[in-house]
Amino acid sequence: MSDFATFHDVRFPLAVSFGATGGPERINEIVTLTSGRERRNARFALSRRRYDAGTGVRSADDLAEVIAFFEARRGSLHAFRFRDPFDMKSCAFAATPSPLDQAVGTGDGETLRFTLAKAYGEGADAYRRPIGKPVADSVRVALDGAETVAFAVDDATGEIVFAEAPADGAAISAGFEFDVPVRFDTAQLSASLTAFRAGQIPSIPLVEVAP
Repeated sequence: MSDFATFHDVRFPLAVSFGATGGPERINEIVTLTSGRERRNARFALSRRRYDAGTGVRSADDLAEVIAFFEARRGSLHAFRFRDPFDMKSCAFAATPSPLDQAVGTGDGETLRFTLAKAYGEGADAYRRPIGKPVADSVRVALDGAETVAFAVDDATGEIVFAEAPADGAAISAGFEFDVPVRFDTAQLSASLTAFRAGQIPSIPLVEVAP
C-alpha cells in the first residue's frame, strides 16, 4: 500500500523552475442570456496556478535531478515547493521585500497568529492571495510601520506567530519571498537524451495545491 499523501518541505530544482512556463488559472462560468448579456460566475474564490517545467530542462544533469525528484515524491502523491519564476515576492519583481509591502491584518490585543497575503489590484476590489509557503528567513514584519523581530514563521501553515499579541488597532504589514505548493500533474515523465548528451523532458506539468 502506498504512503498517505503529504507535503514534502523541499523545493523543486531551482535551475529548472526558472525555465518553466505557466501562471494563474481562473475558471469562470459564462452564460449568454437571450438578451445578449452575459452572466458570469467565478467557480472558485482563489486562482490556481499551473506550470510546465519541461522547458527548463537543458542538460543531462537537469534531467537526472528531475527524475530523482519525481521518484522521491512518488510521482503525484506528495506535494512540494515550487519557485514561480514570474511571481515570488511581496514586492515588484526586481525589488527587495520590505516590511511595509503587504497589509497583513490589524491587532486586537489577543491574536498571535496571522496569515500572510499578497494583494493584486487596488482598493476594495483587490484580490488577496493567501501565502502558505513563505521563505521563512525572508519574512520581515512591521507593527504600525516599525519593523519588529518578535515573531516566528510556522513551517506547517506559513503563518507569522508573534511572541506577544499586537496591540488593539496595530497595523500589521510584512514583506517576504514565497514558494507555491504544487504536485506533479502526470503519472509519467518521458525523458530523452540528444546526440550532444543534452537532457529533454518535453512536458513536466505541475499544479498548485492547497498549502
